[in-house]
Amino acid sequence: MNEELIEAVAALKHRIHLRPQIGITLGSGLGGLADEIQQSVRVGFKDIPNFPLSSVDGHRGELICGDLCGTSLLALSGRVHFYEGYSMQQVVFPVRVMAALGVKTVVFTNSVGAVNESYNPGDIVAIRDHINLMGDHPLTGLSDGVDLTEAYSSELRNLAQDIADKLDITLRSGVYLAYSGPSYETPAEIRAMRIMGADMVGMSTVPEVIMANSLGMKVLGLSVITNMAAGLGTTPLSHQDVIETSRKVSPKFNALVKGIIERLGRQTKQ
Repeated sequence: MNEELIEAVAALKHRIHLRPQIGITLGSGLGGLADEIQQSVRVGFKDIPNFPLSSVDGHRGELICGDLCGTSLLALSGRVHFYEGYSMQQVVFPVRVMAALGVKTVVFTNSVGAVNESYNPGDIVAIRDHINLMGDHPLTGLSDGVDLTEAYSSELRNLAQDIADKLDITLRSGVYLAYSGPSYETPAEIRAMRIMGADMVGMSTVPEVIMANSLGMKVLGLSVITNMAAGLGTTPLSHQDVIETSRKVSPKFNALVKGIIERLGRQTKQ
């Protein structure tokens, strides 16, 4: 570990005494689940040495350690983005902190635009693969190479599908394309993305997933469709609409995530 990581981890170990093996990152408008974590210790990103701070609405900026559905959990309520001016290494720093604290399995959540025209706002999608068009890479200078053949664990996707079926929640499966932002994509770019095989587009998650895989963590990615991408809808795109749609979907989304966390917790204890 480098000095910055050692400093951040040491500071957190003085504040939190659980060492959860399961972690979650909550994306735009999805932070409401953090309120359900019990017996929690909450640490603001600003109080963690060297931790990047989010400037985006809908990202609380808290690390939370506690209990959800009988399972010890480490949650990041909010994330930072490449488009905020951070380096890729800063963007994935929280993932490195989670791994250093003992997290072995991580759920990354996000809000995205639909490229696949069969999707609708409010749909929940399990990410099965991604396309990285962010123009940078989080492992530059840090690794000789990481196998991403199964960047998103098929075992975890099957678990999520089983939970969704039991809760009568429709869970789709799709390919996430990461775009640097901060502007939304043009209609021509969306058409190109569809030709490339993308089902949805967002501005996060992929760097975190790459870093998590490099650290040996198992990954589940869950996306909430908040809008049709440029050229597919009738209204201009806005971040506020993203947040509002995410909040409307949150009861269904939270039920699914809690079911997943509970099952993972039982498996961890076996």
